[in-house]
Amino acid sequence: MNELFGTLPDGTAVHRWTLERGGVRVRVLSYGGIVQSVEVPDGAGRTADVTLGFPDLDGYLAHPEPYLGAVIGRYANRIAGGRFPLDGRTYALARNNGPNSLHGGEHGFDKRVWEVTPVPHGVRLSRVSPHGEEGFPGRLEVAVTYTLDASGALRIAYEAVTDAPTVVNLTSHAYWNLSGSGDAGGHELRLAASRYTPVDADLIPAGAPEDVTGSRFDFRTARKTGSGYDHNFVLDKGVTEAAEEVAELYDPASGRTLTVATTEPGLQLYTADHLSGPLGPGAGIALETQHFPDSPNRPDFPSTVLRPGEVFRSETVYGFGVRGR
Repeated sequence: MNELFGTLPDGTAVHRWTLERGGVRVRVLSYGGIVQSVEVPDGAGRTADVTLGFPDLDGYLAHPEPYLGAVIGRYANRIAGGRFPLDGRTYALARNNGPNSLHGGEHGFDKRVWEVTPVPHGVRLSRVSPHGEEGFPGRLEVAVTYTLDASGALRIAYEAVTDAPTVVNLTSHAYWNLSGSGDAGGHELRLAASRYTPVDADLIPAGAPEDVTGSRFDFRTARKTGSGYDHNFVLDKGVTEAAEEVAELYDPASGRTLTVATTEPGLQLYTADHLSGPLGPGAGIALETQHFPDSPNRPDFPSTVLRPGEVFRSETVYGFGVRGR
């Protein structure tokens, strides 16, 4: 189902698409490719919206910084100093996070209106990011496809091609609260990551990835997330052709579970400590599957370079369930 959701100040219409399958209902906006809501039942059949979103377009325009539910690009996470070298040239990016570039710059993919085409059990969003947008080189044709499978799992597939060498790192900035409201810090997280990337004061990776053993970063056995996380975890599986399960989030209060499978090598855990406005700190947990922050400046990290003739592909699957109580 497609309906008018609102109108931007320049008169551009924003539409909302509703997907429903396997007992799950998902609403997606053409603005920012935003996943506005994900409604799932608990063990008693009570339905709740388990992702953070605003009820109207004005909410997203007034509070853009949390990136609620949006597609993030061209480069998810941070690039140190808003600069990176590629093939002998240094590219300067928009700096929108202190000295750094964050989530694609001032007007990243989260603030663009996407073209939406229905596909079986979902929608395909597409746009062209022109050469030089926010400082990134190359004309990038990008598509993000949201589908629901028969079980109600939300599958997000990304594709991109370029006409010049560039860097690409795409993710979904959905925040999850499996209770549907309240503080998500009591959720329990299991994460298949034996290492994480320590960061400096600007949240830029500092040094090599470190072992999580004996630290607060060890989620290999499920435990409460609490607060104080905005860190990249190095997934044990690395980059894979097919999505593999890497995480499970569990809410003891409702019994709901969320599994995360991905082709990506990293996962950014953000416990939303800095949410403000209508949503307070800790209202949700972001599990952003992606390549590592500042990879364009770190040749020791998995590469995010995309060249003409290549196709960027990435997939993440969010599965919903209920644990016996």
